[in-house]
Amino acid sequence: MLDLPAKSGWRRVLPFRRSWIAIAVLAAFDGVFLIPAVLTFHQAASEWGRVEDLFDLVGAIFLSTWLLGWSIAPLVMTGVLALMLCGREVLLARPGTVGIFFGLPLLGVVAEYDVARMRNLRLERPPRKSGKSWRGPHLEFDYGSRTVALGSNLAGADLEAIRGHIETASGRAIRHGDARPEDLQDEQKPAPALLPAPVSVAPEQESSAATQAAGLVSPSTISLVVANLVPVFGAAFLGWNLGEVMVLYWAESAVIGFFNALKIAVIARWAALFYVPFFVGHFGGFMAVHFLFLYMLFIKGPQDNTGGDLAEVAGLFISLWPGLLALFISHGLSFFTNFIGHQEYRGLTVKDQMTQPYSRIVFMHLVLIFGGFLTLLLGGATPVLLIVIGVKIWFDIRAHRKERMRPRRPAQSNQAREEAASGGF
Repeated sequence: MLDLPAKSGWRRVLPFRRSWIAIAVLAAFDGVFLIPAVLTFHQAASEWGRVEDLFDLVGAIFLSTWLLGWSIAPLVMTGVLALMLCGREVLLARPGTVGIFFGLPLLGVVAEYDVARMRNLRLERPPRKSGKSWRGPHLEFDYGSRTVALGSNLAGADLEAIRGHIETASGRAIRHGDARPEDLQDEQKPAPALLPAPVSVAPEQESSAATQAAGLVSPSTISLVVANLVPVFGAAFLGWNLGEVMVLYWAESAVIGFFNALKIAVIARWAALFYVPFFVGHFGGFMAVHFLFLYMLFIKGPQDNTGGDLAEVAGLFISLWPGLLALFISHGLSFFTNFIGHQEYRGLTVKDQMTQPYSRIVFMHLVLIFGGFLTLLLGGATPVLLIVIGVKIWFDIRAHRKERMRPRRPAQSNQAREEAASGGF
């Protein structure tokens, strides 16, 4: 949002305190993180320019995903550095309202306040090493149940001058005292949200709902079993072999990663702008190397030293489209009915959700080792294929039920969830 205009009302650019020592330290750290990012960017661009086979593609994807995850830190530090160097705070008083702009000269956020609900405008001197110590002496006022801070390096004369200008321009006096019931009225209204409003239920009712969702006859469980039986159909009627089934299971891990990114976005809210790229970075790089290992072991064979033809890889995925579609529908149904519909996002943290898909990756590696050993031992892939499919169905149902039955924290309001996701700011 652009800076507050001065077309009407009273406008003042407030002092913005800058610590040059902190700026120098942050700039040094930012430079340290930017150098590998720039070098990797040039290397990744070079890799993408000469992709000829699967080895080249995996190398380019791995560098790109590594760059995506790594770049979050320098991007955040560069943004903070720009704010520390060029940040500003602007106060604008108009009839009935006060607006506070915070950000860069042409980009930032604006908060507007009803002067009739403002209380106790005062000068505060925060203690050292507190969250507001960077401001130094600054102004604060109470608004509903919140405290709003503005300005830095202000004095008592600034307090009286700002109070006078606000009251003159707005036509209202800033009062003193405690909050009135009408001051808190808007805070009691549910905030609009994309997610369903949490409903408080008795513990036994919540346990019953979780048991039904985890039951063997629940829609998500049935769809999971049906999707896992598609490889049996493919092996019986479409000629799928063990290697193609392994590729299909790898693709299911990618589908799980896709919906896991959506879950992180639901939990983190606005902070998903940082968390989701970081997850895609480390998960995508891991999946790329995992596919190369799987393709060379089960599709080409260890004795094949070629790089892997990209047309063959594309044809492989096209031939598996029934299984891919079934798995995508199954996990999508679970996401919308369980995670969103049954509010499984309650009580989860981004850290919990970041690591959730890796239990499946560990299982897949065990399947690879186990399947390869049985193939050599039995001399045929058909028995191994049936064993792998059976073990996977058992593992998926067990993991599905365990995830549905995990304990959840009490329901929170939309506002409380947003504050928790944003760290309380």
